[in-house]
Amino acid sequence: MKQRGLAVTVLLQVAVLAVAVYLWWLATDVFPAPESIAHGFSPEEAFPALVDLIGDGRLVDGAATSLLRLAAGLALAAAIGIPVGLLVGGVALVRRATGALFQLLRMTSPLSWAPIAVIAFGVGSAPVVALIVAAAVWPLVLNTAAGVRAIDADWLLTARSLGASRSELLRSVVLPAVRPHVLTGLRLALGISWIVLVPAEMLGVQSGLGYAVLNARDQLAYDELMATVLAIGILGFLLDLAAQALLRERRGRRHARPASVAPAGSEAAAERVPA
Repeated sequence: MKQRGLAVTVLLQVAVLAVAVYLWWLATDVFPAPESIAHGFSPEEAFPALVDLIGDGRLVDGAATSLLRLAAGLALAAAIGIPVGLLVGGVALVRRATGALFQLLRMTSPLSWAPIAVIAFGVGSAPVVALIVAAAVWPLVLNTAAGVRAIDADWLLTARSLGASRSELLRSVVLPAVRPHVLTGLRLALGISWIVLVPAEMLGVQSGLGYAVLNARDQLAYDELMATVLAIGILGFLLDLAAQALLRERRGRRHARPASVAPAGSEAAAERVPA
């Protein structure tokens, strides 16, 4: 029954995609005047151009560069956002003190930092990575903080009653409990970062998918421009599918209680921890 439902879903999605391509063809190939530049954006031009870009390696090189920048930005955002989220979620005073500031920064468009990023880091990959960090850090901070606040108080009390230190409490209770929230934050951060990446790569860099869009526009190669836009959408779709698969795998596992932490030699105390 579940497989049948999946097959129906796939067929519906394929049908909708086919209708979308048909409407795209009508809008760019049928309705425009014969001399219109819209014909260069039609699927009849874009799909062959996509094949050519893949075949000559330009699209593969650009995508690899963009994915490296995306990975670097997400890694830095996680290195900043997860510890800050743990602090905000675990310390009420920090949460109250930083609430207004964090909301102000979170609601500022990451691309508005572009001139400052170029001034601070120069031209190249560094300002692109900085803008990705500015976009990705807030979903991680907020989701990690929400995960800390959602931890069952009984887990913390049990660990403290067994003499767990702060580091043991963090390692054995807090981090396992917030992992689903962190993964959700990573998926949100991935989507936002992918959206920010393309315009950020138009800031003077000479590689990447954003640069490929700008370069195709400057050369009036509208078929290559549309093909690159298609590639950006397909790659983003595949990245989100991978993130969803990771989340489903985690949610599909049975949630066990965090491992109990007891001082060395305290076997009797360990036996009192509920199974």
